[in-house]
Amino acid sequence: MKKTKIYLDTSVIGGCFDEEFSEDSIHLIEQIITGDRIGVISDITENEVSKAPAKVRDHFDSYKQILEILKTNSQVEDLAGIYLKEKIVNEKFRNDCLHIAYSTVFQIDLLVSWNFRHIVNYDKIIRFNSVNLKNGYQPLQIYSPREVIKQND
Repeated sequence: MKKTKIYLDTSVIGGCFDEEFSEDSIHLIEQIITGDRIGVISDITENEVSKAPAKVRDHFDSYKQILEILKTNSQVEDLAGIYLKEKIVNEKFRNDCLHIAYSTVFQIDLLVSWNFRHIVNYDKIIRFNSVNLKNGYQPLQIYSPREVIKQND
């Protein structure tokens, strides 16, 4: 059975140290560490984490080597630019568009985030996927970690 590739945005990594999100963030990352899921990040994620507090950076460094790291290319940049042109979010939140574009261009199974304002947001998801379809890409599945962690029932 094919393992699910999950793109982690920076909020999931930092979420390990947030009271509200830590349990689910840690659980998902543990599933990646144990090989139940495949974790994917981008060079944007790496850059954002490099500016995080030391405890977040140190924790990330402990499992970073098992993650697939996507590199920026013209397709990612172009698609993010279209999201901005369509005013799904404004230029200030360009990195949010890049996270969506990486996941779309590289055909990642799903993107997880705790960013309910710009990413895990029903109206935004519809708009991102509308742009994806108009530009020849598949729709992207976007969820919070809580919705995708495997439960041991």
